Amino acid sequence: MYILLSIILCSVLGYVLLMLGPIFGGIIAFGIVAGCLFRGIYLLNQINTKLSASEEEVKEHVNPLDSASSYKKYREERDAE
Repeated sequence: MYILLSIILCSVLGYVLLMLGPIFGGIIAFGIVAGCLFRGIYLLNQINTKLSASEEEVKEHVNPLDSASSYKKYREERDAE
């Protein structure tokens, strides 16, 4: 239903832009397209930031036995006994 509404609204907007003339309609159309592109770049940047933050959280919560230094420390403590 939302896509149908979007199609109808875009059709009406296109008709209005054609009635405004090539210069004024072109400026408004360019503004709409450029705004959508910039919004898309902004959203991609937010997604990248959130994914990078979640990667760092995963690295912090790694099992201590999985890292080489923890295993080496464990072996030293075991051999000391």
